[in-house]
Amino acid sequence: MSINSFGHLFRVTTWGESHGPALGATVDGCPPGVPVDEAALQVWLDKRKPGQNKYTTQRREPDQVKILSGVFEGQTTGTPVQLMIENTDQRSKDYSEISEKFRPGHADITYWQKYGIRDYRGGGRSSARETAARVAAGGLARAALAEFAPEIEITGYMTRMGAQEIDRTRFDRDEIGRNPFWVPDAKTAENWADYLDGLRKSGNSVGAIIEVSARGVPAGLGAPVYGKLDTDLAAAMMSINAVKGVEIGEGMSAAMLTGEANADEISMGPDGPVYSSNHAGGILGGISTGQEIIVRFAVKPTSSILTPRKTITKAGEETEIVTKGRHDPCVGIRAVPVGEAMMACTLLDHLLLHRGQVGQNRGQIG
Repeated sequence: MSINSFGHLFRVTTWGESHGPALGATVDGCPPGVPVDEAALQVWLDKRKPGQNKYTTQRREPDQVKILSGVFEGQTTGTPVQLMIENTDQRSKDYSEISEKFRPGHADITYWQKYGIRDYRGGGRSSARETAARVAAGGLARAALAEFAPEIEITGYMTRMGAQEIDRTRFDRDEIGRNPFWVPDAKTAENWADYLDGLRKSGNSVGAIIEVSARGVPAGLGAPVYGKLDTDLAAAMMSINAVKGVEIGEGMSAAMLTGEANADEISMGPDGPVYSSNHAGGILGGISTGQEIIVRFAVKPTSSILTPRKTITKAGEETEIVTKGRHDPCVGIRAVPVGEAMMACTLLDHLLLHRGQVGQNRGQIG
């Protein structure tokens, strides 16, 4: 299986399976001298780890990250950083009944068709467990951003669960960390708790939309054609398990606007250009404008449900399947810190590319 890496200068390769002994990431290209230790990375993994409340899978994993290389005396050395997270609560027997069947909505059938072999224990590499490695790498990226661009602030939150959407008139960033759904709206969090509890008890699931914003990003990151910042951000978010759609700024809704409505008018402020709106999501022509970067991605409902679904076996026989085991009724909840991690990795990668090509912005205004 090829292509397990992403990034250009800050390059992350993830490895391991859902029910193997461990998984992790090898990070190449992290600059030397970045202060970091396991505790600094653990903060972000704790946001994503399973079993924290009744609204996520009850698999109990501490997700304790270990740094095996690339850090000496509390600083990165510039050599590859190896990050490892041991699996401690696998229940592979939960999946023995599906070894010959393909779960609808899962990658089982495509993995088998392509490779002729698949790890049916929790989905192997196609499991959302792989994203723990991304979050660990994202923690390292955040540590580097804190050194080179400390003004950057990355925040992820849920804006929709199924048919229910947040009320943006009640948007409160301080509320995001106070509820199990990472929702910037206390009232919505209460409603979602009742809604998801009902789905969880019935063995069903639901999809979600996650928004990730990055404030304080300097103008100039990205390149006009094949190295667009929004291209790489879209690819990064789309690579997350269960993601089926990505949009930047106004996204799909831009198709419903006129040119007059969509144009982010520009005026001169005391510290440089000021935009009247941000339909572009902080990126124009593939290059950051200095505005808040807004990325949104849609996560499909968890495919592992208790309702019998029609499927086939490897022998081509028609049958039914019920997916047992411990699963998230809304995988979008734990996708929030994953989206933040992918934003951090992509922004650091483009910051390093920018520094390597032009050093600092050459065009002055005013």
